[in-house]
Amino acid sequence: MLGRLGIMLAAAVLLAGCAADIPYADLEAKYANPASRYLTLPSGVRVHYRDQGKADGPTLVLLHGFSASLHTWEPWVGELGSDYRVVSLDLPGHGLTRVPDGYGLSTDGNVAVVQGVARELRLPPFVLMGNSMGGGVAWNYALAHPDRLRGLVLVNSAGWPRAEAAESRPLAFKMMGNPVGRAVLRNVNPRPVAEPGLKDAYLDESLVTEALVDRYVDFARAPGRRALLLAPRSEPREPVTPAVFGRIATPTLVIHGDDDKVIPVADGRALAGAIPGAKLVTYPKVGHVPMEQIASRSAADVRTFLEGLPPQP
Repeated sequence: MLGRLGIMLAAAVLLAGCAADIPYADLEAKYANPASRYLTLPSGVRVHYRDQGKADGPTLVLLHGFSASLHTWEPWVGELGSDYRVVSLDLPGHGLTRVPDGYGLSTDGNVAVVQGVARELRLPPFVLMGNSMGGGVAWNYALAHPDRLRGLVLVNSAGWPRAEAAESRPLAFKMMGNPVGRAVLRNVNPRPVAEPGLKDAYLDESLVTEALVDRYVDFARAPGRRALLLAPRSEPREPVTPAVFGRIATPTLVIHGDDDKVIPVADGRALAGAIPGAKLVTYPKVGHVPMEQIASRSAADVRTFLEGLPPQP
């Protein structure tokens, strides 16, 4: 018998059909804007970033989640840009950032990209913010480069060690954890999987517009992108245990939607409890992306945290 997941995979194949890659030139024409900039790091990664807001204000660096892009932060750019310099970037394998042939995705590699961008832009000590996967990159950066940070904001962050109940995960993540599912996702049009996954993440289905789904699907069809995202990743250098978070010395704010279907709010509470001095804010009836679902309210809480930090040197 195929089983429930097998039936879902077969249905995905039938519904989706094959979908060709979309050239980067077409993606840039559609999704870059006048604030878009590019820089190439020594690793060969060509990073798409935006440097917006108040040029001489305290600096914020924003990292998106898995399969997302810097576009997810635009509501906070609007809310915080009047007083802060806001740098957002597409991590490798996402958005308009390109990687060289043979590049493998890893948390350590993402940390190196953040450090490379900070070095190239000559950023002063900054506040690093990350959502979901980007939160995992952010707290790993805080461990590796504590001298570079004034603050850390973890938004529905990945990384808390737990035994995950497979049945509670969205379909896309179930498929990614299955060899047959990964083979399907490498070749088919991702829209039939992306749309329900986005509805799970955003919770408020009115936010999951056709344009939003188009953006996620189009970026998933960048040249070689599906194979890159679905390739096995290297294991962390050390096992992640609760004690690891006790080494974070950066002032930290943890925010989390209570109704997150991707990363449960219990993970956010656990992170806040394990990071010394961390502050916790949770939101009822909010999902995985509070910076989009409740932009003004969540940005106001971030602003309160930022105003309590020591002045930027």
